[in-house]
Amino acid sequence: MAIELTDELIELERAAWAEQQVGALTIPTALAVQTAVTAHAKATDQSRYKVEQELKRVVRHPEPGA
Repeated sequence: MAIELTDELIELERAAWAEQQVGALTIPTALAVQTAVTAHAKATDQSRYKVEQELKRVVRHPEPGA
């Protein structure tokens, strides 16, 4: 089963990753990502862990040409 992600989740994770890259990740940013991941996983009946794992893969290691 493919993990479904929304554009909103991807944008939240991109913001968090950008903050992490410069050593400035804030609690509100991290909390926003975690809250959204949990809500999305529950709403779509997917594993929260798998959603987070796929989200990080998509943002941090995008497919070439994506």
